[in-house]
Amino acid sequence: MSNQFKKLPDWEEGITMPTYRQLESLSDKLKCPIAVFFFPSPPELEPIRNSFRTLPDAEYELMPPSVRIILRKAKAMQLNLAELNQETPISKRKLLRDLQFTADTPLERIADEIRQYLNVPLREQIAWKDVSDALEHWRHIFSLNGIFVFKDAFKADEYSGFCLYDPDFPIIFLNNSNSKTRQIFTLFHELAHLIFRTSGIDKIHDGYIDYLRKDEKLVEMLCNRFASVFLVPDSKFETLIQDIEIDEQEIKNLAYVFKVSPEVVLRKFLDKGLVSQIDYESLTEGWRAQFLEFKKNRKPGGDAYYTRISYLGKDYVDLALTQYHQNRIDSLKLSDFLNIKPKHLEKFQDKFLGGGI
Repeated sequence: MSNQFKKLPDWEEGITMPTYRQLESLSDKLKCPIAVFFFPSPPELEPIRNSFRTLPDAEYELMPPSVRIILRKAKAMQLNLAELNQETPISKRKLLRDLQFTADTPLERIADEIRQYLNVPLREQIAWKDVSDALEHWRHIFSLNGIFVFKDAFKADEYSGFCLYDPDFPIIFLNNSNSKTRQIFTLFHELAHLIFRTSGIDKIHDGYIDYLRKDEKLVEMLCNRFASVFLVPDSKFETLIQDIEIDEQEIKNLAYVFKVSPEVVLRKFLDKGLVSQIDYESLTEGWRAQFLEFKKNRKPGGDAYYTRISYLGKDYVDLALTQYHQNRIDSLKLSDFLNIKPKHLEKFQDKFLGGGI
C-alpha cells in the first residue's frame, strides 16, 4: 500500500493531507466509499459476514467480489443516513418500530397490517401504470416509513438484492441488472427479513435454503411466501382466476394486474395444485432465458447522472440536497453523500431538479 501511496504515513500522522483525487484512488484501492475518510474517527463495524446468518458459510465464500463491495457500500450508506438524520429526522414513521411480529404470526395477518400501515390499498397497487411506476412508488413509500431502498449493478445476476437490518436505519439494496418485476419481489422478500429483525440476501435460485439450520430455513421460506402473499393476495387472486383457462397469456395478464412477474403468478398456481412442477419449471426457465437474451441485446449507455439518481433514490438525494441548501453540510460533504466528484455537483443538481427521470 505504501509503495502506491508514498505519503500515506504522513496522512496517517496528520502531517499532510491527501487531495480529493488521492482519496478517490485510495477509496478504489480499499474498496470503500470516500465518505468513511471524513468521519471523526474510524467507524466501528462488525464483520459483514455476521449480518447474514441465514446464508450458509459455503454460499458466503462463493459470493463474488463485486457483491461484497456493494455490501460494504451498504454499510457506508447506513452511516450516511445516521449522519444526515442528526439535524432533520428522515421520517417520523418507522414501520419496524411500530409493527412487530413473530415467525408464527400468520402471513396473511402480517401482510394486511403492513398494507394498512403503508396506507396502500390493493386497488392503488393495481392502478399504477406499469411495473416501473410500481417500483418507484414502493421505494418512495418505504422511505416515508423509515426504510431506504438503494440500487446498484451487482455484476452477478444470481443475486437479486439484500437488506441490512438496523433498528434505526434499515436499508435494502436491489440489483438493478435484474428485471423490475424481480426487483419488486426482492423488495418485499427483504422487507420480510427486516420485519423478522434479520439481514438477508435474495438469490434467483434458492437451493441453498435446504442447507440452512431449521430456524434459518424457516425465515427464508417465510420471506419468499410473504412477498407472494403481500403482492398477490389470495382473496383477489381467487376471484380473478375463476373460469379462466390457465395458459401463458393469462398468467402474464394477471402479472400485469398485480405489477409482479409472471413467475410469481405461476407460483401461486403451483401452490394451489393448478399447474404441474414440470410446467412451472419449463415456463420459468423460458422466461429467464428471454430476459437474458433481452439484456444481451440491450444497448449500453445512458445518462450517468440519471443513473446515479436512480441508484440512490430520489428521496435520499432530496434529503442530502436539503441539508446542503440549509447550510448543514458543505459541498465536499454533499459530494461524499452522493458519491460524485465535487466538480459535477452543479450539473447533478440541474439534472435532479429538472426531472425527466
